[in-house]
Amino acid sequence: MLKQMEGSRAVAEAVALCRPEVICAYPISPQTHIVEALGELVKTGELQPCEFVNVESEFAAMSVAIGASAAGARAYTATASQGLLYMVEAVYNASGLGLPIVMTVANRAIGAPINIWNDHSDSLSQRDSGWLQLFAETNQEALDLHIQAFRLAEELSMPVMVCMDGFILTHAYERVDMPTQAQVDAYLPPYAPRQVLDPAEPVTIGAMVGPEAFMEVRYLAHAKQMQALEYIPEYAAAFREIFGRDSGGLVRPYRLEDAETVVVAMGSVLGTIKDTVDEMRAEGHAIGVLGIGSYRPFPLEAVRDALQGARRVVVLEKSLAVGIGGILSTDVRMALSGLQLHGYTVIAGLGGRAITKKSLHRLFRQAQQDALEHLTFLDMDQAIVNRQLERERKMRRSGPVAENLLRDVGVVAARNY
Repeated sequence: MLKQMEGSRAVAEAVALCRPEVICAYPISPQTHIVEALGELVKTGELQPCEFVNVESEFAAMSVAIGASAAGARAYTATASQGLLYMVEAVYNASGLGLPIVMTVANRAIGAPINIWNDHSDSLSQRDSGWLQLFAETNQEALDLHIQAFRLAEELSMPVMVCMDGFILTHAYERVDMPTQAQVDAYLPPYAPRQVLDPAEPVTIGAMVGPEAFMEVRYLAHAKQMQALEYIPEYAAAFREIFGRDSGGLVRPYRLEDAETVVVAMGSVLGTIKDTVDEMRAEGHAIGVLGIGSYRPFPLEAVRDALQGARRVVVLEKSLAVGIGGILSTDVRMALSGLQLHGYTVIAGLGGRAITKKSLHRLFRQAQQDALEHLTFLDMDQAIVNRQLERERKMRRSGPVAENLLRDVGVVAARNY
């Protein structure tokens, strides 16, 4: 059924169709509308049987999800940014215990300084936590990925994050095709946990493990992620059979035929990149796009196969590994090991900064001429950066960086006016 609705509401209704039995949540922008909508569905009786648990923190939200999942319930939660960081200890516990929890991460920048807008620094900070991470380009895909995530999580007995760009997707109203309950039931089997705490068959979950077995436990978590590389495309194909549309998968190639320059990215920015590539293709430029759908596990072979015919690769990412540069580009570089091509990392959109087609046109043309720095910060104001560096050279007590830059931006704005 086609509906015009907010992305958060679409995700909430998709999660409800998956018949969760326990939903635990603590509000934090920009994920709040998702759990508010789910809370409403539980309260009105539209989603039942389901217990909605209001908790006092994000750490408690993940702790309740762990308890519910270990007891045999289909569990769901959502978070963003600082909330994800607050629950980190429990995030690692969920994956270490092999519990199939599904969590939406409405991607948002991590402070300090405080910033509520979108980038990918929150979920990418948890890239080694053992959770699968699936990235949505559109609200339709965010809706679809949650349905696939429950099936994937429960088959592997591993937790899954579905990552969707905060505000850009969560608060955008778009037309989506909302599936029926019958379609979801045909795709997602009733929950049959692979492990469960049952008084009739007592077991211990989360026992102390010493050096004699810890490596083997961790390896098995890795082995499950490698299994997911097979399940993700398989479940995407099964989804297409029932729902009639392509959604999910490991990678999403776009106009890669004869492409000499390929742009690699994740999330909603892919739409703007594709529009820019379409315009450049119309002008005769051999350029294409590779969207990453599964960030963890990272599909090394699929990325290598898609990019091996290119002359250069531009990884555009909304995250920064301070002290080295790119996060996504590190994985892409591993996939391309041994291939002779030019590679560039472009950091863009941090803290919600707009990524415009005008800037992308300029960037991609520079890349085609191999005139880019290997690490580029798109549309960064180098003048205020240099002003702060000079201030620090002259004054030991030069003051807080963020506040200084805000004052500098105000001075620049006043002068321009």
